[in-house]
Amino acid sequence: MIFDGPSDAGTTILLAHGAGAPMDSASMTASAKALASAGFRVARFEFGYMAARRSGIRKPPPRAEAVIPEYLAAIDALNAKGPLIIGGKSMGGRVASMMAEDAFAAGKIAGLLCLGYPFHPPGKPTQLRTAHLEHLKTPALIVQGTRDEFGTKEEVAGYSLSDRIELLWLEDGDHDLKPRKAISGFSAADHLKTISGAVADWVRRIT
Repeated sequence: MIFDGPSDAGTTILLAHGAGAPMDSASMTASAKALASAGFRVARFEFGYMAARRSGIRKPPPRAEAVIPEYLAAIDALNAKGPLIIGGKSMGGRVASMMAEDAFAAGKIAGLLCLGYPFHPPGKPTQLRTAHLEHLKTPALIVQGTRDEFGTKEEVAGYSLSDRIELLWLEDGDHDLKPRKAISGFSAADHLKTISGAVADWVRRIT
């Protein structure tokens, strides 16, 4: 695992990576450091297939369901003191969302944080990955760019999602939550500051 933020933080956030990039990708690192700057202890981990790539063993991403046990093991290995928020980037957030209900009911987590949720594969808007989100009881915050090809603001507006899910829309953000400053007027740093502030406010409300 990679850790950012104070070791004595009141709340810990555990993040898993997306399907194609590791836990120390530029996007994951920027998000983790932004959350750490808000006073959170942030832990990042890798699923086995991604860790294997560091040894030159190229493995494709498995089905999201297949790595749920690995996420559960990461929670146990972390053994966080105080409230724990689970989530991740893209696929990592999706995996966390699929196991959140059981973990929340068991008192293991306080909430779910998804950074760029993959509502559907790019170019396939009818292949929704939202069925389990319709009746979610776990407090959740999904941070999404308005032009994310995995689910734009216009598309998501038509989905049936649990009222426990809050959406934070980042103007002109892509799947990595990055805007085009010349078009939107916002920089990546602006959006990271918005994320850290919004997550801090959300955590205060749910814990």
